[in-house]
Amino acid sequence: MSDETNEILLRLQSDDKAYMKEVFHNHYSMVCKTIYRFVNEQSLSEDLAQEVFIRLWQKRHQLNINQSFAAYLRRMAINEALGHIRKNKKIHIDELNPGQHDGVEEGIEEKYLYGELKGRIKAAIDELPPRCRAVFQLSRFEELTYKEIAEKLDISIKTVENQMGKALKILREKLKSYLVVLQFMVFSFLVLG
Repeated sequence: MSDETNEILLRLQSDDKAYMKEVFHNHYSMVCKTIYRFVNEQSLSEDLAQEVFIRLWQKRHQLNINQSFAAYLRRMAINEALGHIRKNKKIHIDELNPGQHDGVEEGIEEKYLYGELKGRIKAAIDELPPRCRAVFQLSRFEELTYKEIAEKLDISIKTVENQMGKALKILREKLKSYLVVLQFMVFSFLVLG
């Protein structure tokens, strides 16, 4: 945990309401934009963003953050958006194929596809050149900004950008045949449940 994140946690856990307002004003726009990418509706994004900050305040004494505070808030925003989508999905698989739905078989097939896809992604990441792999993992798994990655690896931000572009290009090429499976799984998750 960074010193900045540690300080934010300490101030929130000391029940400093004025500081919570500061946190809200500093991060509200980013949280709204993150949620908007999922729900595509401005007023809903704003409502869900407020829920993120309410939840942050309510759980401030239980917080355990192992990444940057901004990355943690981004993850909270994504979870809030996905939770809303799950609760309010309009289309159910039974409505699309009445009488033809066998949830058990579909669950097994989805688990198999997910496991295979996960294995392919891990293998593709492991095959990346070392610097590309490090940059990619810090960006995607630890949710660090390019600036934070540059500082951590002692390289320039431009090098981080170049390595990230290279990593994404390599992964796209290696996983091209699995993109259809991934699109199906995302569609199933978001729409069908």
